[in-house]
Amino acid sequence: MSVPSTSANTKYREVLLTGATGFLGQAVLQAFLEHFPEVRVTAIVRPKGTLTGKKRLATLLRKPSFTSWSDRVGEDAVRTAFEERTDVIEGDLTNLPPLERTFDVVVHSASSVSFDPPINEAFATNVGGAKNLYEALLESKKTLPGGQDPHVIHVSTSYVSGLAKGLCREGRLTHNVNWREEYDAAFAAAREVDALSRTPEQIKKNLRLAELKSGKMGPKAIASVAEDARRAWVRARLQDYGLQRANSLGWTDIYTFTKAMAERVGEEMWADSGHRLSFVRPAIIESAVSHPFPGWIDGYKVADPLIMAYGKGRLSEFPGLPDSILDIIPVDHIVGVILALATQNVERTGDEAYYQVASGNSNPLPLHEMVSIVHDYFVENPLTDDKGEPIAVPMWTFPSVDLVEAKFWATNTAVKAAEVAVGRLPGTRTTRSWAGKLHKNSSALDTLKKFMGLYKAYTKTEMVFDDANTRALRASLPEEFLEKYDFDITDLDWTSYFRDHHLPAVTELTNAYSRQKAARKARAERKPSELTASSDTLAVFDLDGTVIAQNIVQQYLAIVKETRSSAGGAKEVVKLAGALPQYLRNEQHSRSEFIRSVMRRYRGFTTAELKDVLAGELGEKVRGQIKAQALERLEEHRAAGHRTILITGALDILVEPLADLFDEVVATHMHEENGVLTGYLATPPVVGEARANWLKKYAQNGNFDLAHSYGYGDSHADAAWLGVLGNPTAISPDLGLYAEAKKNRWPIVEWK
Repeated sequence: MSVPSTSANTKYREVLLTGATGFLGQAVLQAFLEHFPEVRVTAIVRPKGTLTGKKRLATLLRKPSFTSWSDRVGEDAVRTAFEERTDVIEGDLTNLPPLERTFDVVVHSASSVSFDPPINEAFATNVGGAKNLYEALLESKKTLPGGQDPHVIHVSTSYVSGLAKGLCREGRLTHNVNWREEYDAAFAAAREVDALSRTPEQIKKNLRLAELKSGKMGPKAIASVAEDARRAWVRARLQDYGLQRANSLGWTDIYTFTKAMAERVGEEMWADSGHRLSFVRPAIIESAVSHPFPGWIDGYKVADPLIMAYGKGRLSEFPGLPDSILDIIPVDHIVGVILALATQNVERTGDEAYYQVASGNSNPLPLHEMVSIVHDYFVENPLTDDKGEPIAVPMWTFPSVDLVEAKFWATNTAVKAAEVAVGRLPGTRTTRSWAGKLHKNSSALDTLKKFMGLYKAYTKTEMVFDDANTRALRASLPEEFLEKYDFDITDLDWTSYFRDHHLPAVTELTNAYSRQKAARKARAERKPSELTASSDTLAVFDLDGTVIAQNIVQQYLAIVKETRSSAGGAKEVVKLAGALPQYLRNEQHSRSEFIRSVMRRYRGFTTAELKDVLAGELGEKVRGQIKAQALERLEEHRAAGHRTILITGALDILVEPLADLFDEVVATHMHEENGVLTGYLATPPVVGEARANWLKKYAQNGNFDLAHSYGYGDSHADAAWLGVLGNPTAISPDLGLYAEAKKNRWPIVEWK
């Protein structure tokens, strides 16, 4: 029943495949190679990093989709089939080279499956990719000897029907939206939004936020954060642009809108010119029911994040309609339809060549039934929390959608307000714990918000997809094909499918992700690593809050106590108390300004006076304030032959009692006249980015290896220089550094 090849290589039926490394694409490739020896597949694969497209395709042999086949027939047989019957065109659909051979069939499965990309990205991938493919086919028809006229199997989605109710028929969509105009408008929107992001008004907003967030680190950090904010603003605006434009034309989101536009590309450029074109419209693709093995899946698919969030107890309710059909279809059913169209004599054209591969019409699964199945599964097989305790799952009652959304927004507002309040508190173990819990709650709410935005249209849908063409296709196929790859959805038992195949598969994915997350957390919370002896390694320590518990204000008060009368000291304390609010504002804005403002209070002190005080009991007190863990770590570095450096904003005279503990001390030096301090600094303080630049130069001059060096700091300002060292550690960090350490997975330890 196979259609003879029309290619120059008559031994094989030649198939061109896009999206071969994706979930559906690799399943199609594997099925061709295992079940249809008369088929040879050329895949369009872009190089990635150091890997060529050919090598990227070959990596599929190590994936479960292929290893299950290897287990049945042996690795040698699989590799031989792969080497003999696959080829690669290096590139992608955004930069497709000319087609230099003829093909019998083209399977176009490449696309972006994200529901909310920026509008220009969605059009570039889903519409532009299709456009480039059909243009390449048309061009090769003119340039290749004998021309080119393959049967194109274009993978779309059932949801191209858009926002609708009732039965959605198979066949060409009835709309008058001009895909070319929408395509051009998407890129024009990207240019317009990017230009708006560069206006002085928007730049000022970004800078103000960046200064609040990263001002302590320095101007480079501010600029970097501001630019990141600009890009994020552009992306968010273009995401919203895509959603609003899609909704305004009757589609659920930019994904379904651009997939509909891509269909129109194929119709106008290929089918309307008399070429054969079939559309395969899957519903929500999930794990396999049979091929390559039951439960096979490659990463989370559309419904899985929602299912697993439910299994983790994070969704007490969700805005959805209990009778809404969540139209799930196993991946091997879509593969079966593609294989049939690619290898069998199927003479269906026009509206009969649109195949909705869906379950909602022939074997519907209402949302409440799926939730009940999932609930029962997680009751019997609960996920566990961080302490290893089983997580209880709720039973959704499907209250009013408006009620669920109102409750969410009230909770979200409260959590965001608490985050702002905690962010203004000093960094202590308690406040860090509060910040961590609030961040976790905020992240969970952000996830729920995203879910509500992405899934609400699918859990509230009243659409049912007709699959008459798909059923007719199956009825026309020979038994020998169906014995290899059947796709009868009417026989699927949903309870068995979820309980025995799908939920165990996605649970294992979740457990694997959890193990990876736990490993990362363990690395981030580990004690500082064992040291390797070397002479080209630096060990860099901050002072205040890191090596000692005191800060420069407390150091000044200690000096006042030793050098002033009781009355004079009390008077100075009162003045200092009045200045503290300003100091705190300076410290939040700029560490340098904070140091300068405090150091002004030393005006009138003599160098001799300070040295004399520190040579006595106060010097011993300073040395006695060294944290035990800091001293221990310092000694370990010195024993390993590392060069130890103390870099601090404290006055150099005040750290002289600690100088012998370090190989190098960098501290603040004050301007003086005739031995009297003027209250001004001699040079800018070495903090934040200045400290990072100092370290880079120091390492260059001394041939030290920063990648293997160590750093210890406690302040958000320290993030600027900790980041240039290969082994940074946050010591009892303030909330700013705590967030940076969490983001960068730096170890966080407590020194007392």
